[in-house]
Amino acid sequence: MTGRQPVPRAEGSFWTPVRQRDALVVLLTLVTGAVDAIGFTRLGGVFTSVMTGNMVLLGVSAGKGDVSLAIHTGVAFLAFVLGGLAGARVAGHATKDQDFWPRPILHALVLELGVLCVFAIWWESVGGAPSGAAEYAMLGVNAVALGIQSAAVLRFGISGLSTTYLTGTLTQLVASLTKRNEPIHGRNVVILLALIVGAGLGASVAVDVPRLAPAVPIVFLAFVVVCGEIVFHRRTVQRANVGHTPNFG
Repeated sequence: MTGRQPVPRAEGSFWTPVRQRDALVVLLTLVTGAVDAIGFTRLGGVFTSVMTGNMVLLGVSAGKGDVSLAIHTGVAFLAFVLGGLAGARVAGHATKDQDFWPRPILHALVLELGVLCVFAIWWESVGGAPSGAAEYAMLGVNAVALGIQSAAVLRFGISGLSTTYLTGTLTQLVASLTKRNEPIHGRNVVILLALIVGAGLGASVAVDVPRLAPAVPIVFLAFVVVCGEIVFHRRTVQRANVGHTPNFG
């Protein structure tokens, strides 16, 4: 048994590895909502994860001749793509019989955490009120972070599972309501609610106590990283070593 194997659970246990993974994914959605709220309220009124929305805003900027909006959306779009490339490079791609929380996902989330910490330091250096080139650049930093997260979650290889582009999640939820024999997937409901809650928390802090705004997504993401390591890796290694007697002969 290796350190990458899922932690065994008794049959019928409620707090299964699947539910543990889903709970951490929900927390990642809180991160998305908070970061998006910071971008929308303090960094030019655009999104850092909803790239389809940004493409619409890019079209709007062209129609209105709004250069500032065009630059903001362009920066967010390009930065998200770069973050997605970096995240995919670190997290890799889904494989058969992989663990519930593959370690490369953890590595990608640590990278995201580092990017958000850079943003927090930069944010503090400008007193929580960036402007001009700093505003564009900091918007890009946050978009890179969520691009990394998107690629990390994609590594799970689960159709419809996302923490950033959630239109598909909403569509799946609505479609399930029309099928008599298909139960409503509670995970999708909670993920959508988490996005709203995360955005509410992020916007509230960004507006009322702007200098503390970066702390909201960082706290949630750090918690996910720590829990992912403890629940899916360290405990597994400890269980694997139970009863192992070293051979000194």
